[in-house]
Amino acid sequence: MPGTTPGSEPGAAPGTVLLLAASPAGRGRLVDAASVLPVLAAVPPAVLSGTDTANVVELADPLEPQAVLTRLRAAATAPGPLTLYVVGQLLLDRRQRLPHLALARTTPSTVRYTAFPWHWFRDELRLRPPGGTTLILDLHADQETWQTLGIAQPPGSPGSPSPPGSAPAPPMLPPALDSGRDTAVYGRIAPPPSRSRRTVGEPAYMKAVGALLRSGRRPPDEELHRQALVRAAAEGAYPGFVLARRGTGPVPGNPHTVITEAVRSGRHADAHALAAQHEQSAALAHGPASEEALHWAEVRADLAMLAGDAALSCHIWLAVAAARLNTGQAADASSVETAVDRAHHQWGRIGDPVRARELGPALAELRSRVPGRREGALDHVRRQLSQLQTQN
Repeated sequence: MPGTTPGSEPGAAPGTVLLLAASPAGRGRLVDAASVLPVLAAVPPAVLSGTDTANVVELADPLEPQAVLTRLRAAATAPGPLTLYVVGQLLLDRRQRLPHLALARTTPSTVRYTAFPWHWFRDELRLRPPGGTTLILDLHADQETWQTLGIAQPPGSPGSPSPPGSAPAPPMLPPALDSGRDTAVYGRIAPPPSRSRRTVGEPAYMKAVGALLRSGRRPPDEELHRQALVRAAAEGAYPGFVLARRGTGPVPGNPHTVITEAVRSGRHADAHALAAQHEQSAALAHGPASEEALHWAEVRADLAMLAGDAALSCHIWLAVAAARLNTGQAADASSVETAVDRAHHQWGRIGDPVRARELGPALAELRSRVPGRREGALDHVRRQLSQLQTQN
């Protein structure tokens, strides 16, 4: 974790920090998320990251979920420790009732197309090395989202909102906000505002984090989290639902740890071979279309991407999407959409026109069944295929 990670050792890779503050621009805004950025921007990058050096990427009220995804994907592939500071508002899409981070253009009726799906955090961070990723969150929720997340417990129950000055809730995380088992998560979800309140809320927890870090010292994550809660409560902020979960550290013998180390040392073929072995074992034990086997297929697709083999990555993602559809998963299921979206993204990066032509029809067929969240995706594939026919 930042402050104690190997990234602070001399000669280690620099840390990466992603500052993301987003909230709707209209009347539905619950929090002035961007107001915290000047506080965080005043903190030296190395302190934000807890490493000797760090690169900082700032996203203030972004408009498009794909733009956020691009920045997150780039940050997730950085070799050193990664810290994400996320401030914003949670909303549910009307079709699947999944939590999304609302962006500037988001309205309750357009969540699915204009907001950032929370599960994209998990998808992009899953190949991060254990112990190398921390999410620090200050989120606000309306009444519907609060209840759907399963955190509307009676006072005094585990995980229920804590009054100012009281001890924080036990380390818990609503399942819908799962960000990956290896990711440490700290922060809070502010409760729904009272109906009588007309003012936009403040990200009090994250402002407290920023104020503490401006001292120039980065305490361990758990201590920073505790001090921020105390400071915010002292200023009258209601903490809401407290988020606190340690990420798993490197575990010797853990296949994900071994694969990550192989990738970091440039041994892409070894990493891919190990993932293929685990996929084969899972297929024999649970079936080729089981979640266990598909997980390792997805790992292989990501490894191919990291190795620069866009054609192989696309091919694997196409196979994963087809397998999920054939087992009866819905075309708008997040796991299916993710597979097709990633296949589409990798297809666009294939440099060999012959290989792109070979994979294009399968992608077009899947796109006709899984249109995804971006308008015109199928038309894009067809146009690209038409252009490829004229290339050697």
